[in-house]
Amino acid sequence: MNAAGVAPLWPMMRNLLPHKRPIATTKSHHWAFADLRPLLLRAGQLTPVEKAERRVLVLSDPGRGVGSMQATASIYLGMQLLLPGETAPAHRHTPSAARVIVEGEGGFTIVEGEKLPMQEGDIVLTPGGRWHDHAHEGDKPVIWLDALDLPLFVYLEGSYAEEAPLQARRNRPDASEVEYLAAGLRPPRSPSAPTAQYPMMRFPWRRTREALHAMAKHAGAETVELDYVNPETGQAVLPALGFAALMLRPGEVVRPALRSTSEVYHVVHGKGVAMVNGERMRWGPKDTISIPVFSEVTLSADGEEAFLIRIHDRPLQEKLGYYEERPR
Repeated sequence: MNAAGVAPLWPMMRNLLPHKRPIATTKSHHWAFADLRPLLLRAGQLTPVEKAERRVLVLSDPGRGVGSMQATASIYLGMQLLLPGETAPAHRHTPSAARVIVEGEGGFTIVEGEKLPMQEGDIVLTPGGRWHDHAHEGDKPVIWLDALDLPLFVYLEGSYAEEAPLQARRNRPDASEVEYLAAGLRPPRSPSAPTAQYPMMRFPWRRTREALHAMAKHAGAETVELDYVNPETGQAVLPALGFAALMLRPGEVVRPALRSTSEVYHVVHGKGVAMVNGERMRWGPKDTISIPVFSEVTLSADGEEAFLIRIHDRPLQEKLGYYEERPR
């Protein structure tokens, strides 16, 4: 069999097709921003952005080991630093990315000529195949969390990048401040005009927070959570990754259903406790927590309201036809 290049299935089958639920390699982990920030700033002192191209510390899944380019099976996470006056060169790549802005002001990303300012809590998209570069006009460090579907493209042997000169900027605000300033409103479209695949690539946190507060006034016992969607289609903002904003009211305990998705929670504001498959994690502002598939998760806030952004791979799973929720 070895000489013929074949192997028997039966000794391996239950590793690939276990009964009733997958066997997760991913292990839940809590990355405290207080631990990462000094390391990132030290990297900024030692490594010029011109040398690094992207100055990033990768958040590695402990189930795969330090240095693994995965936080979960489908999600890559990296914490990126840009210092005042720096510019990260233009490139494009097959994986899609989103940036959750963690700290600082004055940074921006240019995607296909559209300037997208970075403010804390904003989500900025750089979809696959779109040219993008980063720059910093402020006077303090800017830090953001990169989330990419990179592991999928590596597995499919489809991951690569191209480089180009810095892009010219269009002299106008981004679409979140013009065409899509208010929910339920959009510019008129000709019937023959193609639907823009990514009409809005910046989701300002200030508006998300306002929407969560408004929802909380009338939510009763329901969880206060909103999905980020394409304003033209109502679908997820990226092909493989989805994003949601979650508000925890003081003293509230949230117990999501068991979900087939692998997920990441990033804390925008507040502090509290997460229980993941019996493991207790105390989180604070700007921390990040990974969640394996079908995990039992309980979230609670300490004393004051808390806001988290949930990153997940439900859009991919729905396209493959296997997304599932199970009751607790």
